[in-house]
Amino acid sequence: MVVLNLPQAKLKIKSKENKQYIFDIIRKKDVVLTPEEWVRQHILHYLIEKKGYPKSIIAVEKQLIINTLKKRFDILIFNQKGQPEIIIECKAPKVKITQKTFDQIARYNLKLNANYLMVSNGLEHFNCKLDAVNERYVFLEDLPEYKS
Repeated sequence: MVVLNLPQAKLKIKSKENKQYIFDIIRKKDVVLTPEEWVRQHILHYLIEKKGYPKSIIAVEKQLIINTLKKRFDILIFNQKGQPEIIIECKAPKVKITQKTFDQIARYNLKLNANYLMVSNGLEHFNCKLDAVNERYVFLEDLPEYKS
């Protein structure tokens, strides 16, 4: 797998039946190691180990319904009140981050109403905060640290 623009993480990888698997620290199970999963696991470790987010407030690959269509977000972090705080969309390193990617996460956010969004292919990361008053997103250097 490609070296990402994220801190190195201690990932558990194993081979089984000619496939590689990576242990997901949130779902607590081995999942097939795809390029997108490689990015997702690095971001999860970054959020937990560097930003201080507890595992208990992070959800991974859960379904949501938007206009009768079933969609799946990559990572969702909740605040202390149990409300969506940060949505993260992960792409494989070869996938270029485009307006279409932002449109996808913005559609998810119409349903979830999170305060922060992150889009990453592991090489490039785009972070923004919702400015509800002016109905726009403000780009940030990084996501906020966890505050208990």
